[in-house]
Amino acid sequence: MPQPAKAARPTRTAVEEPREPHVGTESAGSRRAAAQRLTMRRKLAAAAMELFATKGYEATTVDEIAAAAGVARRTFFRHFRSKEEAIFPDHDDTLVRAAGVLDAAPAHENPLDTVCRGIKEVMRMYAASPAVSVERYRLTREVPALREREIASVARYERLFTRYLLGHFDETAHHVGDDDPLLAEVAASAVVTAHNHVLRRWLRGGGVGDVETQLDHAFAIVRDTFGAGIGVGRTAQEDSPAVSARAEGEVLVTVARTDAPLGEVMRAIEKVLKKS
Repeated sequence: MPQPAKAARPTRTAVEEPREPHVGTESAGSRRAAAQRLTMRRKLAAAAMELFATKGYEATTVDEIAAAAGVARRTFFRHFRSKEEAIFPDHDDTLVRAAGVLDAAPAHENPLDTVCRGIKEVMRMYAASPAVSVERYRLTREVPALREREIASVARYERLFTRYLLGHFDETAHHVGDDDPLLAEVAASAVVTAHNHVLRRWLRGGGVGDVETQLDHAFAIVRDTFGAGIGVGRTAQEDSPAVSARAEGEVLVTVARTDAPLGEVMRAIEKVLKKS
């Protein structure tokens, strides 16, 4: 059975990556300020996308984007460093939400499941405005600068998830050593790649369909491939699995803790049914 997770050793990472945002205690005032900031960022993004679609990316200036949004040029630069950054207004806030999922993960949850739940925040961001997301996808395919910005955003999620997974290895399943950072990075990349594969397919199809079911199927493949090398979370108990299921004749008996994730319960049931 998996042992409690060990902490990642500082000597493993000679080069420190910039820290990604984490969720902290916020006052009502700071939440209002964050909401106002996001509203303005989305307003600027909408103006930018409309101008890019009508005038073309190269022909559109920052001054025109600001004017279309009804704000001054300096307001634009308080929110974005460049015009290519303007069509990605939600990634900073989504990264914070994804980090919050990791921070609040139940102790018994498999870390890969936690990461899969974390990146669902990205899918929800796109699914909240399908038409906008489809148009943004079209623009990123046509404009190299926007495509590079999108790649940089994906890399931030991969770094966040890699650091999380690196702290959750099962010491009994692998020879712990210099390969730990490789396994963590490959597993994190697999989760992100699976997410992006499903997302691109959904966007190419016009943003319609049950994208979350497709995503869960892709994540199941990732878990089957990488799950054995990464242990259960911070204080998992060896003799107390979150979910157990067994067949007794024609009856399926399932025992689960009340805080066990539904996806984990369903996978345990499916495994027993496949063997029956």
